[in-house]
Amino acid sequence: MSTNSELIELLRQIVGAAHVLTEGDLTAWVQDWRRRETGKALAVVRPGSTLEVAAVVKACVAARVSMVPQGGNTGMVVGSTPDASGTQVVLSLTRMNKVRTLDAGNLTITVDAGCVLQNLQEACEQAGFLFPLSLASEGSCTIGGNLGTNAGGTQVVRYGNTRELCLGLEVVNAQGEIWDGLTGLRKDNTGYDLRHLFIGSEGTLGVITGATMKLYPLPKSQLTAFAAVPSLESAVQLLGLAHEYLGSGLTGFELMGQFPLSLVAKHFPQQRVPFWQESPWCVVLENSDNESEEHARACFERLLEAAMEAGCVSDAVVAESMAQAHALWHIRESIPLAQAEEGLNIKHDISINVSRIPEFVEETNALLLARFPGARLVVYGHLGDGNLHYNVQAPENEDQALFLNEQEAPMNALVYEVVDRYRGSISAEHGVGSLKVDSLPKHKSPVALGMMRAIKQGLDPHNLMNPGRVLKV
Repeated sequence: MSTNSELIELLRQIVGAAHVLTEGDLTAWVQDWRRRETGKALAVVRPGSTLEVAAVVKACVAARVSMVPQGGNTGMVVGSTPDASGTQVVLSLTRMNKVRTLDAGNLTITVDAGCVLQNLQEACEQAGFLFPLSLASEGSCTIGGNLGTNAGGTQVVRYGNTRELCLGLEVVNAQGEIWDGLTGLRKDNTGYDLRHLFIGSEGTLGVITGATMKLYPLPKSQLTAFAAVPSLESAVQLLGLAHEYLGSGLTGFELMGQFPLSLVAKHFPQQRVPFWQESPWCVVLENSDNESEEHARACFERLLEAAMEAGCVSDAVVAESMAQAHALWHIRESIPLAQAEEGLNIKHDISINVSRIPEFVEETNALLLARFPGARLVVYGHLGDGNLHYNVQAPENEDQALFLNEQEAPMNALVYEVVDRYRGSISAEHGVGSLKVDSLPKHKSPVALGMMRAIKQGLDPHNLMNPGRVLKV
């Protein structure tokens, strides 16, 4: 194929002219969710089926045009928007949004990759089941994007990341061939487990077009508590007690520092934020029970009584209704929005062994404040699985864009160096994208990088699937 115009005409024949966008306002597809970068696309192509995805990929491969697979475009690391060259095709899967089948006997659901997470949750609930993946962006993110980034969320402590919820995939590979791996099998020992190559690969190896996901029975009760804790050590102690008293009923355990809670109180005054003025840290935790609400509440009461006696909780409130529970969770979920309202910020999505988080935060806070006086630390996240959103807001009354431009690189280097010493990860759940692609070689072993490059070369020899993301080859 000799020209871009010929490729675009062929793409129109494949998916329909209305679904190949080359003009007008394409911001929704070419700008990342955090508005860090705005790219330019040769075209935004919106296939309506797996067969159309395969045909689009074959056409782009023949023209040697690179592709950027995209779901809801809610990623945090600029991993699903095109670069500024104007030569890339954005492959948007949002038209592929159907629930294909729900197998109640097998406790599985099979969906298109463009199915919005909240729609998937609601379809499962209407059928009497729980799909436990829960994210702040669930109203717009898609299951394909969740799988592509191996999204985490607030219930990992019990159900695991998206990877643990997936039994099978349908994928269009970098040659435009369709791999049908949509099995609901929980045991299949017939060689390499290919689905795990594509989960977390951020569209760099192929295009996820469908998925078979696990279902769970709806819990008979869900109870939520909001607790004030005097220190990070106390929060870790409370987590241990929660495991002891709640067992598998412990569904969520989220940590929030005083400053991020103050941002919620400041920017969303309609929300009542308990304890933030008197406590340096707060925790929201959830107990799901398949026995009865009375049993769940009794377990919760025993946990909080033991925590009070141990001195790791200074005060607590337990939701008396689902509305109150949603309000408490909404406080936690509002932190990223409140931070955005406060202004530009530097984000670190890191993971550390839970037992070492207090030590890590104390050391890293001291190093940051010594080197960047006045920086405001926004520490919160999924303490139950060791994932902190260790973010930094510019000093008050300072030019935030200038602070971000001048301090992001040295601040990242400082935080990541400490993460390395604690044998943690510089990306717990957001992925690598393009924001961390240059940092990855400094924090991943040469052996690991060599194996990753071999996989990329083997599956995408022409480097046409989301190039410049995860790995530079």
